[in-house]
Amino acid sequence: MILTVTLNTALDITYRVRELRPHGSHRVSEVTERPGGKGLNVARVLAALGHEVTVTGFTGGATGRVVRDRLAGTPGVLDALVPVAGPTRRTIAVVDELTGDTTQLNEPGPTVTSAEWSAFQEAYEGLLGGASAVALCGSLPPGVPVGAYAGLVRTARAAGVPVLLDTSGEPLRRGVAARPDLVKPNAEELAELTGSHEPLGGARDARRRGAHAVVASLGAQGLLAATPEGEWHATPPARVHGNPTGAGDSAVAGLLSGLVERLPWPDRLARAVALSAATVLAPVAGEFDRAAYEELLGRVAVTGDASAA
Repeated sequence: MILTVTLNTALDITYRVRELRPHGSHRVSEVTERPGGKGLNVARVLAALGHEVTVTGFTGGATGRVVRDRLAGTPGVLDALVPVAGPTRRTIAVVDELTGDTTQLNEPGPTVTSAEWSAFQEAYEGLLGGASAVALCGSLPPGVPVGAYAGLVRTARAAGVPVLLDTSGEPLRRGVAARPDLVKPNAEELAELTGSHEPLGGARDARRRGAHAVVASLGAQGLLAATPEGEWHATPPARVHGNPTGAGDSAVAGLLSGLVERLPWPDRLARAVALSAATVLAPVAGEFDRAAYEELLGRVAVTGDASAA
């Protein structure tokens, strides 16, 4: 079982409009709702790849009930979310059909009490006993300590469970110091962490700060990996156009599935890049186009040197 942690779960709502105009009134042509937050997105892709996944984090209020109801209909995903008094947040994506651009509005999430945080930590420790790997994903809701991910990384390491960290800002900086097995920042997050705007230099610096391996997302330029086994750059065969919502989460799912399947690094990176591109191409935000994924997988270019570590 793979465990994903989403401390700031969400109900993702996507509106499609013909053209988004500031200060204007818009007729919505389509509305979709689905459970969201980075770890829930990762779990959905992992389940589609054939892995058993348990999701945990916080959920509350009427929005939280909708999230749990929708999760119940997702094959391969087990709900182990921890209830809180505050309402689960909503994220609103407005897709401009004319340009393909997406405008995102993200609510902050519920305020988590110290008692609720303690209840989560207890639940998390129990879930680690059956986990082959764990992904810690996304932002922290109000009330959760800024060093929360660092503590969760240490707990996973003490249990002997490989841990992937995907967050940003101060939670990332503190989490890296706790020595996670893998971190997956984007280029901006990596630069903020290390002060380096050169991705390979930044990835190497992040490893010196404590991360065992670093995979940096470079957008259309694919993924850059700095690991103990070597350094690689994986790129898609061509630039893809569509909705990028969830593409990074699909990359995390590819990396995590490759870890538990013990794939060589080039194969993990190729899978992650192909899944990310196939997510951009999917008609529904946050899903991936399986036919596109299978077609792209064999055409991802991976260059690098296993002796570079």
